[in-house]
Amino acid sequence: MAKQVKLSARPRSESGRNAVKAVRARGGVPAVIYGSKSEPANLEVSRREIEALLSHAVGENILVDLEIEEGGKKTNRLSLIQEVQHHPLRGDVLHVDFHAVSMTEEISADVVIESTGEPDGVKNFGGLLEQSMRSVSIKCLPQNLPEIIRVDVSPLKIGDSIHVRDLPLPAGVTATDDADLTVFIVAEPTVVEEPVAAAAPESPEVIKEKKPEAGASEEKK
Repeated sequence: MAKQVKLSARPRSESGRNAVKAVRARGGVPAVIYGSKSEPANLEVSRREIEALLSHAVGENILVDLEIEEGGKKTNRLSLIQEVQHHPLRGDVLHVDFHAVSMTEEISADVVIESTGEPDGVKNFGGLLEQSMRSVSIKCLPQNLPEIIRVDVSPLKIGDSIHVRDLPLPAGVTATDDADLTVFIVAEPTVVEEPVAAAAPESPEVIKEKKPEAGASEEKK
């Protein structure tokens, strides 16, 4: 399951380019939280904390318990990191979007699929493991959200496949993609035929005219 991590935040009242520069100058990152029937709110989080959180994440779905402090009071809001904007050159975090969620309402998400093991058809028969889907769309309660879906492909032989319906989803998690979609397949080994050298063309036979024997021309006179 996705780990629920805590992150400190505080309301951000100022807006505009200069205000955003001021937030970044003091080591903060502008953020916004929206969803779950609540009005969007501007926030500020610590750059050091958000970058540490992102660097330790296993999957793309990160469940965050935002601890928002205002006027000496703290309010907790559960959310998913929806989008992170990075500097195109330095890679610094520039902005974060949080999507507020409720523990009692199902959410939709895309979860990364990862293979484990080496297929029998690859190891012993020279086949090739092909992965057609890198992630699967699911729905579940926030507390059941998986970080990643790992699939053991070691039993697969040549021609065997794993479909969405075969994925080992945790309890409480339902795939919303077509159940018949292929995720993995072990294809037959590709045989590369050696090109056949073209035969050299035969030289045409040259028929030479015989020279008349000596004296032959005189006999005809």
